[in-house]
Amino acid sequence: MKTYCPKPDDVVREWLVIDAEGKTLGRVASEVASILRGKHKAEFTPHVDCGDFVVVVNAEKIAVSGKKETQKMYRHHSGFPGGFKEESLAHLRARRPIVILEKAIRGMMPHNRLGDQQFTKLKVYVGPEHPHAAQKPAELKLPEHVLAN
Repeated sequence: MKTYCPKPDDVVREWLVIDAEGKTLGRVASEVASILRGKHKAEFTPHVDCGDFVVVVNAEKIAVSGKKETQKMYRHHSGFPGGFKEESLAHLRARRPIVILEKAIRGMMPHNRLGDQQFTKLKVYVGPEHPHAAQKPAELKLPEHVLAN
């Protein structure tokens, strides 16, 4: 019996909606990264994009544990002298709440062209509304361990 290897044309993609309100950041990010890669499917192949589309709503209401709200820092450099910038999670949440979830999920994806392609299937929105109703997304219930304590 030969091993089945799906072709990119054979992949059937679904649309899933995840409500991030009250859920822990890292646990939601790992579940979403797994779905984007397609690891939840029986025909998962590491070198083929078999993942589904994921719409995450209420990104601004995601929970973090401990003192991460004030102590977790996001850093970047502009490339110019003196261009090092850092920002706390609380400040970034007030300014751009979508970026927090996107950075957490991107860090759990493969860092190559396939990972870039899979990451484009992620759609994150502030608030409960999203413009993907035409795709008829199914609501995904995350396991109990994802809920914040």
